[in-house]
Amino acid sequence: MWKDFFYFTRTERQGIIVLVVLILGIFIISHFLSKSQEKNLSVGKATIFQEEYDSFIHSIQEVSSKEYLDNDYYDSFNNSSKPEPFPFDPNMADSSTLLKVGMYPWMVRNILRYRMKGGKFRQPEDLQKIYGMTHRLYNRLLPYICIQHREYKNDTTSLFAFNKIKKDTIYKYPMGTKIDLNHSDTTELKKIPGIGSGLSKMIVRYRKQLGNYYEVDQLKEIHLSAEKLKAWLTVKPHETIKININKCSLEKLMRHPYINFYQAKVIVEHRRKKGDIKSLKQLILYEEFTANDFQRLEPYICFN
Repeated sequence: MWKDFFYFTRTERQGIIVLVVLILGIFIISHFLSKSQEKNLSVGKATIFQEEYDSFIHSIQEVSSKEYLDNDYYDSFNNSSKPEPFPFDPNMADSSTLLKVGMYPWMVRNILRYRMKGGKFRQPEDLQKIYGMTHRLYNRLLPYICIQHREYKNDTTSLFAFNKIKKDTIYKYPMGTKIDLNHSDTTELKKIPGIGSGLSKMIVRYRKQLGNYYEVDQLKEIHLSAEKLKAWLTVKPHETIKININKCSLEKLMRHPYINFYQAKVIVEHRRKKGDIKSLKQLILYEEFTANDFQRLEPYICFN
């Protein structure tokens, strides 16, 4: 009887075989599909991970690049020399001058293009508008930016007449007159033959940055003929305004024309590690300073 229960006709047997084959086929296909999906998923995750990794590396490279451009150790001449800023007028300085004060070559090109299109720097802050100018570089150059302000009028005939009248009416001191370089304002300085509004403002501005002059020869630093001006100018000794080297911040030290970023950093680090500085001789072993630096700085430094 049980044999009758498990007895199948030929057609039924064929149907069962087909059904088993279909079940096995479905199982095998579903197995391979799941493997393929897992592989695609793992590839997708790997792709996402690689994209995130590449994005992260790219962001690090961008930050590193920005830090490199903003780093004062950047050398515009691609050698070991360090740029030494000096007073300059961004409206008149040539490419060589702009490179020497520490600007990057591509930044110099941007400035020259800006000027060729008629752009003018009317105040030091305008220099920050130049593409690529970093805050650190701008702050380092700020004490040396000397813009000679000029007025431009559409009526050139009237301007010529005005300048002619102005030139004829300005009183000039006779030869032999001496004035004090540290106590003369721009009006007084303009009475010296050869000095106009632009040069007088430059002299006074640099005097404020220095903290008074201790000799007339310092005018060479702003590209003036000190030898000729010695006939008109005099300086009293010991009138310089001193800065406390043990209390000034890095930024305040850098604002002095005779102290660059590297030297200011050495001073601050020396104070932090070894305490107050009692003599400039304590800095003599640092390569950032030279004997000439100490000689120039001495009249402007105090220790308490």
